[in-house]
Amino acid sequence: MRSPLHLKAAVALTMLAAALQSHLHEVQAQARSQRDRGDGPIPTVIILLATIAGAAMIAGTLAAVYGKYNGKIMGK
Repeated sequence: MRSPLHLKAAVALTMLAAALQSHLHEVQAQARSQRDRGDGPIPTVIILLATIAGAAMIAGTLAAVYGKYNGKIMGK
């Protein structure tokens, strides 16, 4: 036998699935009506990867400097 909590969760999930499906249909209709949606995915990925690589280089440099001068920076 299902508890009231299970029934409430099932109803909530069903309503959520219906809302998501409705929203997806709206987004698809809007995408069909507006063909040009801005930047393409390839330049966006390139910019994102370059940003991540830059951040990793900065973090690596800081880690190397900290490792080299371990304790000397704090005046110890």
